[in-house]
Amino acid sequence: MERAILERHLVEAKRHVAEGERHLAHQRRIVAELERAGLVNAAQASELLETLEETQSLHIANRDRIEQELQRAGCEPAHA
Repeated sequence: MERAILERHLVEAKRHVAEGERHLAHQRRIVAELERAGLVNAAQASELLETLEETQSLHIANRDRIEQELQRAGCEPAHA
């Protein structure tokens, strides 16, 4: 794949990882508050947290794959 395209994909992948971290932090706060309050909804919030964690793992794997592809092509990824 062309370097410019890979770099655009990498910027997008890094954005997804950063957004995922914000979503995870927010959901972790929600789960903690619900658990402290002893609310039944904590189970649903925990399930959503697990889904977000799985999605974040995919975002990280995608970012890492693009970085490796750039390295194999002899290109250092641009720092965004």
